[in-house]
Amino acid sequence: MKFKADEIASVIQKEIEDFQGTMETAETGRVLEVGDGIARCYGLSGAMAGEMVEFSNGVRGMVFNLEENSVGIIILGDFLEIAEGDEVRTTGELLSVPVGDEVIGRVVDPLGNPLDGKGPVMATERRPLETPAPGIAGRQPVKEPLQTGIKPIDSMTPIGRGQRELIIGDRKTGKTAIAIDAIINQKGGDVICIYVGCGQRNSNVAGVVDVLTEHGAMDYTVVITASSADPAPLQYIAPYAGAALAEHFMYQGKHTLVIYDDLSKQATAYRQLSLLMRRPPGREAFPGDVFYCHSRLLERASKLSDELGGGSMTALPIIETLEGEVSAYIPTNVISITDGQIYLEPDLFFAGVRPAINVGISVSRVGGNAQNKAMKKIAGSLRLDLAAFRELEAFAQLGTELDAATQAQLDRGYRMVEILKQPQFEPLDVTDQVISIYAGTNGYFDDVPVAEVSSAEREMLAFLREQKSEVRNQLAEKAELDDEMVAALKGALEEFKTQYNASSSDEATEATEATETVET
Repeated sequence: MKFKADEIASVIQKEIEDFQGTMETAETGRVLEVGDGIARCYGLSGAMAGEMVEFSNGVRGMVFNLEENSVGIIILGDFLEIAEGDEVRTTGELLSVPVGDEVIGRVVDPLGNPLDGKGPVMATERRPLETPAPGIAGRQPVKEPLQTGIKPIDSMTPIGRGQRELIIGDRKTGKTAIAIDAIINQKGGDVICIYVGCGQRNSNVAGVVDVLTEHGAMDYTVVITASSADPAPLQYIAPYAGAALAEHFMYQGKHTLVIYDDLSKQATAYRQLSLLMRRPPGREAFPGDVFYCHSRLLERASKLSDELGGGSMTALPIIETLEGEVSAYIPTNVISITDGQIYLEPDLFFAGVRPAINVGISVSRVGGNAQNKAMKKIAGSLRLDLAAFRELEAFAQLGTELDAATQAQLDRGYRMVEILKQPQFEPLDVTDQVISIYAGTNGYFDDVPVAEVSSAEREMLAFLREQKSEVRNQLAEKAELDDEMVAALKGALEEFKTQYNASSSDEATEATEATETVET
């Protein structure tokens, strides 16, 4: 067999050209002690803060503490499988999560592992958990509305794209319900939603997924969950994983909505890790940097400048208070970071006013910038009317005689409270909200009994949708209440009122006749 020298030479030459001299280096160390989700390791002198490490059984960890003789690592997985003396090696990478369209519609843990039984997440891209927030030059003011479909929010504490609005209240006052309604209301829009369940019961998260699936909202939603049964490190990183995923879409010029449910449990997980790592405790035993823990997370929410694509990330963090204590450590921290808060009051909730939003304490620091012109016009008087009503209501409880004008104001207030009530998982289109509030503030429900206001409002919206669709469509298109639009709307509402009164009197006559028949 003859060898052709030139062929061999060309093969060797090609191999030399394609050769890449890469050398992988990894520092290895040993576990000194392990327990409660953390490990102390010896021998990783070159490890960096926030670096991802890998234990011999494949479980990953993150460098949390850099000490003189050892490294403190938080274990992102089952720490019971790691024993003293096990090998641990550095990876030279930051902790990252899978991102991309492949994750949409899935339920995953903070590391991107699927929890919905639909097979592996086939994402090709990854993004570091923590990245710097955009600077001042990289942002633009918040002026584009993000409609939640909830009347009291869209009218009095509006949320804009790129805003951070805190939802705060005691347990079981409807905080998660508001967040879910906001997600459902994005159906058919251009907003990708991310729900981060942090320290929630698995049954609660399953309930959220069921509701979102039922309303067709999982088509544009990702659920990231670290339940109360998961180790503290996973609960701590869950919100950052949600932010990283939202940022991926934001920098593509898309709009995202992230819900952190809830940050008080994340702060508790962070406190647990910090105390185990022997970091010095501060107020309420939280570490000194718990404010930074939340501020660097929420500061990543923004409306990017047009040069960066104009994408946005809107954050709705949730904080649970104890006995309405809004001035506790974590609530005051997060209130000072966010652009406003929606405060839910247990007394209102149990009185049947749902959503139980306390209009007095709730604010939006973006205000009318995040509303269309029609909503801005009618919302100004609504807040003042409600404040005056609350004052009069307290006065009326003294049992004093009221003059006719005061009594009329009080009666209208009761009807406005009824109009602002809304069933769960039934977000309203902004045009319908404008019509309802306009009708209420202009006295079209004044002669309707308080108990029947909700059904009258539903009939009115159905009337405008079916019989006066041209008026409703015109309002939806213009999004402004100019003189021509007001005249058209007034005409439609007068017609509805006449029709409603006629049908009500017919029902009353029928009821009277039925009673008389029974008596005879």
